[in-house]
Amino acid sequence: MPDFMLKDASGKQAPLASFKGKPLLINLWATWCAPCVAELPALDKLAKDRADSLTVLAVSQDLDSAVNTGGGGTDAKVAAFLKERAPGLAPWRDGENNLAFHYNAQTLPTTIYYDAKGREVWRYTGAREWTSAETAKLLDEAG
Repeated sequence: MPDFMLKDASGKQAPLASFKGKPLLINLWATWCAPCVAELPALDKLAKDRADSLTVLAVSQDLDSAVNTGGGGTDAKVAAFLKERAPGLAPWRDGENNLAFHYNAQTLPTTIYYDAKGREVWRYTGAREWTSAETAKLLDEAG
């Protein structure tokens, strides 16, 4: 797992490695990305349905200049955007796009799955139906 810091809506930072301990699904998304926005409710449901066995991180790739159109800053705007569409997901941000560069994510959404020990198991590029039987099987097989 890469050694990057994420920032929450209050500006508090957390190292990505602090989420080790159970499987982790990192979804790189942005407010301007239509497929990303479309899959947010399904990611929210997945996070709720598997809360005991999976951590889902929705990590915004919005840059300050892309969202900051007046008062409140990018963190607050991303948090409000996510709360409206997927209220169960915490609004994490990677404002410098370090994760996107690390994963060579040329398309959003990009999702990375880590096992409980922090080892990458798979990546998925593009929108996905996160509540489908096919996805459930993929997650169950990955452990």
